[in-house]
Amino acid sequence: MTTNELDNPVSGASVVIDQTLLERLVAAVETVSLAQLPDNLRAYTPAEAGRLLGKTENWVTEAIQARRVPFTYVGKSPRMTADHIRWVLENGEVQPNQFSRRRTPIAA
Repeated sequence: MTTNELDNPVSGASVVIDQTLLERLVAAVETVSLAQLPDNLRAYTPAEAGRLLGKTENWVTEAIQARRVPFTYVGKSPRMTADHIRWVLENGEVQPNQFSRRRTPIAA
């Protein structure tokens, strides 16, 4: 198609769009729209949650199946919100025991 044909389209003329170009465009628009969602409305897949937690997708999936971590379903798919991920981080924290015996460093 020439530039002149694009400037003055004939009524009823069809424009041919490459399917792969269209798929790439749709993927890009979805990525941008997901990035604009507020953090509290975003639902992370186990793979995405694993990356945020520094764990594998398998660890997150097994923790969800064993009900060790909070999660929600979107349809039939388990998802974790930002609050769920924060819960995992906060509840994984271990505080030192104030009554434990202090270890003395080994002299060199």
